[in-house]
Amino acid sequence: MLFIINFILLSARILSLILVAYALMSWFPGAYQTSLGQLVLRISESILKPFRRLPLQFAGLDLTVYVAVLCIHFGSQWLVQILLSVLA
Repeated sequence: MLFIINFILLSARILSLILVAYALMSWFPGAYQTSLGQLVLRISESILKPFRRLPLQFAGLDLTVYVAVLCIHFGSQWLVQILLSVLA
């Protein structure tokens, strides 16, 4: 069970880092044209697609990535708590 918990937490951390990389790459022109940029773009867009339907743009700021990272964090913590309660 510990393996599953560690896997969930590591996956959430990796997805969050990919989303942060996606946000940072938007500051550099041509960053999405690299092979690494294309990989980050494909992974990020599949995660962000459901959040794009929500009104998360305020005064020129797009908070979609921030909200997605928060949901990943809280969702992973919630899953871990459920697994720990099953063990108890």
